[in-house]
Amino acid sequence: MAIGVDIEDIERFKGKSNDFLHRVFTPLELEYCLKFSKPESHLTARFCAKEAVVKALTALDIENVPYNKIEVFHNEKQCPQIRILKQIEKNIVFQVSLSHDRTKAIAFVTAEVQ
Repeated sequence: MAIGVDIEDIERFKGKSNDFLHRVFTPLELEYCLKFSKPESHLTARFCAKEAVVKALTALDIENVPYNKIEVFHNEKQCPQIRILKQIEKNIVFQVSLSHDRTKAIAFVTAEVQ
């Protein structure tokens, strides 16, 4: 098992260009985040999750997974989940926790090879 964590300032994600948003986030993530009055909080939490996934994957010797191929989505219970939108050589099961307040967002990820 491997872990990853990341924390970011929400202010960094205010007013980002469409080019940046589409380079980093999937259409499903953008649809979810942009429906909120303060989408930057949700975008930042997802960015943290992507960074935490990259850290966990690197610990498992899996590299070169771009941010827009890591997707944060919600299951039927509205719990955040991770899926990789690119073929990788190992079957990985992720657990993720996201949180944000007024100024910071954080994500913690575990990754386990099945």
